[in-house]
Amino acid sequence: MRELMRWAAVPLAGLALAACGDRADKADGSAETPAPSSRTLAAELKDDGQLDTLERVVDNAELGSVLEGKGPYTVFAPQNAAFGAAGEALGSEAMKAQGAALLRAHIVPGALTRQDIRAALQASGGSRVEMRTMSDSVLTFTSQGDAIVATASDGSQARLVGDETLASNGVIQPVDGVLVKQDAAPAAAATTAAAPQG
Repeated sequence: MRELMRWAAVPLAGLALAACGDRADKADGSAETPAPSSRTLAAELKDDGQLDTLERVVDNAELGSVLEGKGPYTVFAPQNAAFGAAGEALGSEAMKAQGAALLRAHIVPGALTRQDIRAALQASGGSRVEMRTMSDSVLTFTSQGDAIVATASDGSQARLVGDETLASNGVIQPVDGVLVKQDAAPAAAATTAAAPQG
């Protein structure tokens, strides 16, 4: 958990400028940023029925206190369907460390709205913007038509979907995929389950 907190101080290369911009002056035709809630990321996550699996992973990894903390953080939150069969395994005690690693790969320091990300992409000439996660991996953001697509270092991709939520300590950006390869998660859970009992 200390590693996660340490990364909160890391600057957001490429997106810092966009995040500090005056949101009232946005004129790119994108939807207005929703009003911030007085509730924390953890509280907002619990109330979103599309993010139940992620909430279980957060609880299992005992990282709820981080999402209750000062922040700010942006959580690229995989919706329930994105987890597939690995979702149940990641909520188990045996997968606590894997769940924590998965969460760190989906959290970046700073509160970033879609307007911020679009503005950064526009400032980059529309090509791409990179951001470092709490796991010290890199997410690369690109535009594909009207969609914003995040690509992880291992090639995993997800589109930003649904409505973003502005919490008191950050932003939840729902995504339609998991930004780490999940191949190892079900296999590790099966190995643990099949281990002989002493």
